[in-house]
Amino acid sequence: MRLGSHELPNNVFVAPMAGVTDRPFRQLCKSLGAGHAISEMAASNPRLWASEKTARRLNHDGERAPVAVQLAGADATMLAEAARFNVERGAQIIDINMGCPVKKVCNVASGSALLKDVGVVRRILEAVVGAVEVPVTLKYRTGWDPGNRNAVEVAQLAQSCGIAALTLHGRTRACGFTGEAEYDTIRAVTRTVTIPVIANGDITTPEKARAVLDYTGAAGVMVGRAAQGRPWIFREIVHYLRTGEHLAAPLVREVSDLLLAHLDDHYRFYGDAVGVRTARKHIIWYTRRLEGGEGFCDHMNAIEDSAGQARAVEAFFRAHAERHERLHYAGGTVH
Repeated sequence: MRLGSHELPNNVFVAPMAGVTDRPFRQLCKSLGAGHAISEMAASNPRLWASEKTARRLNHDGERAPVAVQLAGADATMLAEAARFNVERGAQIIDINMGCPVKKVCNVASGSALLKDVGVVRRILEAVVGAVEVPVTLKYRTGWDPGNRNAVEVAQLAQSCGIAALTLHGRTRACGFTGEAEYDTIRAVTRTVTIPVIANGDITTPEKARAVLDYTGAAGVMVGRAAQGRPWIFREIVHYLRTGEHLAAPLVREVSDLLLAHLDDHYRFYGDAVGVRTARKHIIWYTRRLEGGEGFCDHMNAIEDSAGQARAVEAFFRAHAERHERLHYAGGTVH
């Protein structure tokens, strides 16, 4: 699959999840088969660019190309300036966020709130595409609420403005993450435009990825929540799409090594104090569905230093490996 001049290794992407898809997580997912990763959304307001939080989100040191930065905002001029700023600092693809349903984002008319006003959408897309020479992509939702779906209209507008690809989450802003994704709407969009459309929403298994691609005609799929604590899902999906066969569950030793390496990168990226706090969610995602995971997670929340977290993780997986060679979920199910 191509995005502008960039040849991607496959069509299975990792979603830009706020507070999750930081540089360590993107690099991990790419190493495990993700064909493309977009940064968690960064503010377009220049007053925030020097903040520690935004600086981390714009840190792509050592990241495998193409580097893609997602921008959030409501002001076309400001978004265009932010796009130029990021391209000057190494961004090779700019992604515009019109999909975030979070209230604090929508309350300032950003994210999926922009879908209320197609005129504003047009001004933003034209301004950003005109500001940079790299591909500009758009991530959005099917509409504001079930009574106001405008995904097809926005897709046609985006294509006319020069957007290189679309990622469509199959829910409205009002739906949040509840209910089932609207694959009918994604299919309608793919039949309307010629630019690549990436299907997003409820891609949780290799079979689901295959079914969604076949049904919608999308060029690729984007995986979000299903990759939390299970980053090897990308190689599982890629393998299944290519062969129709399933990979064996990962070895417990491999998962332990993956998590410990992820934690080491995470601590170095954030520093010990912030790293310990923000690592907890990742550790819990990896372990909570395993045998003994709930008790371990309670214990993990009480650990206040990185060395202690790492030791606890190593001990937990050592005990799990004594019972199972390969990863084994409580109840025998992944989800």
